[in-house]
Amino acid sequence: MFRLSQKGEQIQKMFDTIAPRYDFLNHLLSFGIDKRWRRTAVRLIKAPEGGRVLDVATGTGDVALEIARVTPASLKITGADFSPEMVALGQAKIAASAYADRIDFKVAPCEDLPFGADTFDSVTIAFGIRNVVDRRLGLAELWRVIKPGGRLVILEFSTPRSALFRWLYHFYFRTILPVIGGIFSKYDAYKYLPDSVLEFPSSEEFCATMGDIGFKHVRCQALTFGIASIYTGAKE
Repeated sequence: MFRLSQKGEQIQKMFDTIAPRYDFLNHLLSFGIDKRWRRTAVRLIKAPEGGRVLDVATGTGDVALEIARVTPASLKITGADFSPEMVALGQAKIAASAYADRIDFKVAPCEDLPFGADTFDSVTIAFGIRNVVDRRLGLAELWRVIKPGGRLVILEFSTPRSALFRWLYHFYFRTILPVIGGIFSKYDAYKYLPDSVLEFPSSEEFCATMGDIGFKHVRCQALTFGIASIYTGAKE
């Protein structure tokens, strides 16, 4: 059985702690743009009739719900997250939705997914890959569970290329965001989150890593002046 590293356990506990205010702060701190980013990412998945889609680092299930909203009723969605508190909130949210019969959850880290090889038509992970401690192992797991011909869609924060916009972005992330997060939730967590974004590799480096793992036709699409990016790759 996979054991999280000490850092992984710390990140897991942090997300358990901030789970009750996570959705509210996501929308507040991004000025609601995160909803549009998720919709854009979901449009890129492969979602055939009777298919299966996995949403990793699902949190409280926002991406899973968006997938259910725009895909055939016969498609099933599984959300996986290593935070039990996030999953519990997600299960309650899904149970109250119109898609309760199409979405299920598993508590599992990206590095050790409890699914067989070649299971899913698409896998998504939104704002979660930067929190995977062993990122190469996590990507290898994502590749393993995707069917041949399937697609990986990753939505993640990134660093703008414009020097002025990058400065403004860094100032907001490092100075304002932790303060607002601390008011409504936990300051240390919202200090960690921007740090994790700023430490994430460049789009070129991350695309190269995806290619090393085995993904083909790797692409990166910048969103909103490069604040976020969508990475896609296929398994052949």
